[in-house]
Amino acid sequence: MSLAFILTDIAAELALFAAVGFLLFAVDDLVVDLIYFARRLWRSLAIYSRYPRAFAASLPAPAKPGRIAVFIPAWDESAVIADMLRSTLRRWGDGDYRIFVGFYANDPLTEAAIGQVDDPRVEAVLVEEHGPTTKADCLNRLYDALLAAECRGAWIAKAIVLHDAEDLVHPLELALFDVMTEKAALVQLPVIPLPDPESRWISGHYCDEFAESHGKELVVREAVGASIPLAGVGCAIARDAIARLAADNHGHPFAAQCMTEDYELGLRVGAFADKTMFVRIPVVAGSRSIVSSRGHFPATLDAAVRQKARWIGGIALAGWERLGWSGGIGERWMRMRDRRGPLAALLLIAGYVAILLWLQLWIAAGLGAPVALAASPLLMGLLKINAVLLAWRIAMRFGFVTATYGIGQGLLSIPRLLVGNVIAMLAVKRAVALHAKGGPKTWEKTRHIFPADERMAGERIAKEPVG
Repeated sequence: MSLAFILTDIAAELALFAAVGFLLFAVDDLVVDLIYFARRLWRSLAIYSRYPRAFAASLPAPAKPGRIAVFIPAWDESAVIADMLRSTLRRWGDGDYRIFVGFYANDPLTEAAIGQVDDPRVEAVLVEEHGPTTKADCLNRLYDALLAAECRGAWIAKAIVLHDAEDLVHPLELALFDVMTEKAALVQLPVIPLPDPESRWISGHYCDEFAESHGKELVVREAVGASIPLAGVGCAIARDAIARLAADNHGHPFAAQCMTEDYELGLRVGAFADKTMFVRIPVVAGSRSIVSSRGHFPATLDAAVRQKARWIGGIALAGWERLGWSGGIGERWMRMRDRRGPLAALLLIAGYVAILLWLQLWIAAGLGAPVALAASPLLMGLLKINAVLLAWRIAMRFGFVTATYGIGQGLLSIPRLLVGNVIAMLAVKRAVALHAKGGPKTWEKTRHIFPADERMAGERIAKEPVG
């Protein structure tokens, strides 16, 4: 048996394996698309024809206005935390809120940066042990600080809002949470990454993924009755809900050993049969601006791989072990989608290896080598179906990215699909290796930057779509 025959056989088997897997994933994605468009049509015909649309700037006052507590865990954030706090205070103005910022005893630069912001609404919370521990552990220390502040001041927070040290908050965010946490135990706003002109490919692929996931995926997730996982920023948890989480976990609402505590918290709230809500709401009538959380995402390959590895390890690997499979059909379906990352990476590797083998064999045949490049009718049929579904998937990505960032970014999103695939494969490799060692033990954060020109970032917010 010749080497060429063996390679041809291997390429065909890998291609068949990848084609079957891609078909199943593509059909799964297509069902999400159909639900999304059916929901939009139904709301247009049955809801908005009878009731006026809601707008963030004209929401009715909350039934019981309350103080909002904001948690910002910080480790090695001296480069951004002062600018973020000043921006947040300026954007939120004189609202009733308190910001709790956690820092570690061995991080004096972050402590000094927090101290530059002289405002009684900002409380620096010392984590006495040397950091980093985990982000969830730092959040638990902030929860303890909230309890102490409530006891000192004889007040009870209405809700807890989560943000990171690099976030650009929306001016109407707290007012929206004040209203919406009366309707749901957990509220998540869209997260819209800021484009980085210095990293159009690595950082840019986050723009593509969030434009689609927070423009469509979470909408469908809520529509099928599944819990809304938190993104860790731009989200709020009602005070009584977080108290139940704490009571269920020895006084700590956040799972200290979990690397994706935000994702897990959303599912845990949903498991209590509490309502979780994804709110994508325009600011005013006639405007395409929506209330959202914005910020820069990793701009280098190494940073992106480390971040994606933490997400994949926490959701697809550790999350499977920690949360298992529960809830109704919609909940189980969405958990399956959340956990398909490692299998998707395996399919991508198989597909790319098959392509490389076929390319080498094609070159060899062109040079006169006795190579037969015949594919089975089954494989050819699968490839044709997958090509059509891939074109649809590219169109969906292009449409959502264009709606959010304009046609320039929409066009870039097409080749950035390959960039995202490479990052995903490298991230799965790292996630599996870390999981085999028991998972990461400390906070694997990436270097953050705050928008250099906040005014321009604000102008970009005004161009966001209603969705």
